[in-house]
Amino acid sequence: MTEQSEHRAVDPKAELTEFLRTRRARLKPCDVGLPDIGRHRRVPGLRREELAQLAGVSVAYYTRLEQGNAQNVSAGVLEAIARALRLSPAETQHLMHVAKPKRHGRKKVQVLPQHPRAALGALLESMQLVPAYVLGNRTDILAWNRLAAAVFHDFTAVPEKHRNYARLVFLDPAMRTLFADWEAKAAETASSLRMYAGYCPDDPDLSALVGELSVKSDDFRRLWAAHEVPERSYGRKRLDHPLVGELELSYESLKLPDDPGQTLLLYHAEPGSPSAESLRLLASWGADASRAGVVAG
Repeated sequence: MTEQSEHRAVDPKAELTEFLRTRRARLKPCDVGLPDIGRHRRVPGLRREELAQLAGVSVAYYTRLEQGNAQNVSAGVLEAIARALRLSPAETQHLMHVAKPKRHGRKKVQVLPQHPRAALGALLESMQLVPAYVLGNRTDILAWNRLAAAVFHDFTAVPEKHRNYARLVFLDPAMRTLFADWEAKAAETASSLRMYAGYCPDDPDLSALVGELSVKSDDFRRLWAAHEVPERSYGRKRLDHPLVGELELSYESLKLPDDPGQTLLLYHAEPGSPSAESLRLLASWGADASRAGVVAG
């Protein structure tokens, strides 16, 4: 991977340009109460002049913004554009980040290692029937309990420098068969990286990860180009586990208060359900199943 490709992966101006362009392309005039004049439109979605009209700014001003020139743009203007584009709260937050990213001058960004507190590791192990793990900013896998290893992947078997959830989702064939709706899981994972890219575009480790995944995975390139950001922090997942079969699990995603860059993910099954019994079986076998290669494939 070249230095140039690393730079293109999370270029702040390109982030702003592509995010605004893709959000504008998904809207039709009728979606925002405008007449659809003319039978042929050269571009999908709203025209720049239509979006500028809705946001109450000049066409020239909006054009400069969509071209990545966000110098001196006010929060009020960004909020007006977010309303015009019908952005969700998560998308609005992302727009604020990509328009006004953290700047680090000309100095190389120092990426500090993320370490979960020791007490958190003890808490994870105490949850014997709840698969749980902690992810860092770039979806690095920071901590997990034995049941998470038995359900999802033998994380211990992955070299620490490659212990990254996005890398597993897009590059490990076992993860494709584990998640019944792998496409949804892949989209969520790419959107999490996209959100962080808007917040801290100068992170060289993020650039390296995005560059690697872009080279090795067609699916990642497609999902990365969609510029989606995560919308929910909870939901349900259906797994096709190689040892116990189908698992229906609900999950909660929680930001840790002392380090919002760390996310705790908790999975649980409905009490009394077949999935709950399957979790009990996996818990009784512990990490031995994953060490034997059953989970990791």
